[in-house]
Amino acid sequence: QVHLVESGGGSVQPGGSLTLSCAVSGTTNGYCLGWGRQAPGKEREGVAVIYAHGSTAVSNSVKGRFTISQNSDKTLLYLQMNDLKPEDTAMYYCSAGPYADTYCVNDLNSRGQGTQVTVSS
Repeated sequence: QVHLVESGGGSVQPGGSLTLSCAVSGTTNGYCLGWGRQAPGKEREGVAVIYAHGSTAVSNSVKGRFTISQNSDKTLLYLQMNDLKPEDTAMYYCSAGPYADTYCVNDLNSRGQGTQVTVSS
């Protein structure tokens, strides 16, 4: 069983930056680790993933602005978000599991409770 706890959300002006963190505990060998988001009235969206073999990917909607990374012992997952836009406003959550489709955002994977990001002037 994987336990995930996100932190680092908040309110920021357009063009600003935030770094989200996700504390990861439990066995994650062979698992993807990812970040997803969901805005009110919208479908859940995967935005970034680290695949089990170590490669990374980000969605087109955040490419060039968001970066996913993890620390050396894989107990912390990060999402560096730059040049934030109002449309980035959402609840962000991390996920981990064996199902790597849609940037690891799969109902069969473990997921944290989320951290809110609000981008407005």
